[in-house]
Amino acid sequence: MRKRNSNFSVLIFQLSFYICNKVNLMPSATSPLFQFAWFNDFRTSINDLASLAMNESWDYKQNPQGNFPILFNYIHHTFAKIEAEAKIEYIGDFCLYNTGLVTVNQEEIYGYFEKNKKPNARNQWFFHGWRKKSDRDLMKFTRLPEIANYFDNPNDLIYDSRLDLRINVDHIIVDNKLRFPVPLNTMDDHLLGSLLQGTIEDAKRRIRRNYKTAIPQYFKGKLQLLLPLCLTSKSQADLALVVEKESDTYRATTCLTLDMAINNAGLIAKPDDEWLKP
Repeated sequence: MRKRNSNFSVLIFQLSFYICNKVNLMPSATSPLFQFAWFNDFRTSINDLASLAMNESWDYKQNPQGNFPILFNYIHHTFAKIEAEAKIEYIGDFCLYNTGLVTVNQEEIYGYFEKNKKPNARNQWFFHGWRKKSDRDLMKFTRLPEIANYFDNPNDLIYDSRLDLRINVDHIIVDNKLRFPVPLNTMDDHLLGSLLQGTIEDAKRRIRRNYKTAIPQYFKGKLQLLLPLCLTSKSQADLALVVEKESDTYRATTCLTLDMAINNAGLIAKPDDEWLKP
């Protein structure tokens, strides 16, 4: 088993993905998955995985792109976390990791690799394909790898309405105004700030009625919660407020487009709430 500087790899990849997120591009060669293994045709591999996995929408809501961009990013991020947790299972010339996805019959799906024996190969491994838990190729593994872990305390997945929420309204508006829908992205900052604070109070009341309204996401090594910001309509979210817990207080300093939120939340679980789903 070859050891890699996983934390450094994840850090570089997260930085590159953050840049990609802002311009709707895909992860680059800095992805730990592309550093780890050679793929003959990654697009075809993603299409194969979409066909094998339980059916769900893998495209963006606000800016549809086709070609399963959410699944594309999910696989890259999941592998980065798996590698950092040393959850790749090795046996001889083969290795395996758990994608965290399942088939329609709830069989776990794994990424299956073989050692690259080409002289001077850039990658030590090459991708063989996606395998269900029952596949004969997996019989050589006496132990199958576990899924990535994004939290230690299940209580962190639930927004505690008893705690204070401190909001950096100025920072949210100044840094993220272009993410606000038209015509709010041209509104006076003071007026937009008042609207934003009122919308956040609505979100907090909504959470008190239904705790599942706050959706967990994983970003840059941290577990955070997403709250809906219904700015133009009470029934439809326009943005997601990012809330992070520090000691016994929540703080909010940024917001995400719904597409960005779906990318991050999907690492932990399929977003199925009425306000955040592909």
